[in-house]
Amino acid sequence: MTAESYNVESSYSKPSIVWPVIMIAVGILALWLPVASSIGVARLLGWLMVFDAVFHFIHAFRSKGAGHIVWKVLVAIIYLIAGIYFLMHPFLAVAVVTLVLAAFFLIEGLVNVFSYFATRKVGATYWLLLNGIVSIILAVMIWRHWPTGSLWVLGVLVGIGLLMTGLSRLMMALAIRTYMRQVDRETGGNLRAA
Repeated sequence: MTAESYNVESSYSKPSIVWPVIMIAVGILALWLPVASSIGVARLLGWLMVFDAVFHFIHAFRSKGAGHIVWKVLVAIIYLIAGIYFLMHPFLAVAVVTLVLAAFFLIEGLVNVFSYFATRKVGATYWLLLNGIVSIILAVMIWRHWPTGSLWVLGVLVGIGLLMTGLSRLMMALAIRTYMRQVDRETGGNLRAA
């Protein structure tokens, strides 16, 4: 491998920091405009359900057997109706998604708490218990402010998720770039075949 080919390969193997920065910016925007981002999430879910309905409908006629076809067409119709309803009534969609999110947090929290108590004799950490308690508290907070808090809860959670994901990806990309520079310095700018 020549030095030129190594330099070309190393420039392509460096992780991009563009997408993490975009995710951070969108996360900050979602936190700044939580109502708009909540409605955006509801509309996105609506469109995803409509597209999923189309794919289910197409896949239904590729199935064998009348029972499979009828079942898949029925699922496609349900997805289509739900998707159109989400698109036509985004505020109600936000309330439904927020309620489902509260139920998810509650179930996740209970599972984590029970898992901690079931495995504490074999060395389960307190982080599992803490995660469960925080999830249950989030579920209770969402439930107490539902449906009026639905307009901001979903947008804030999406914003926090995007911001944290963007920050973690940015830190990983910068760490990989630093490591690659260090390896490049140690090898003198090119790798030598063994």
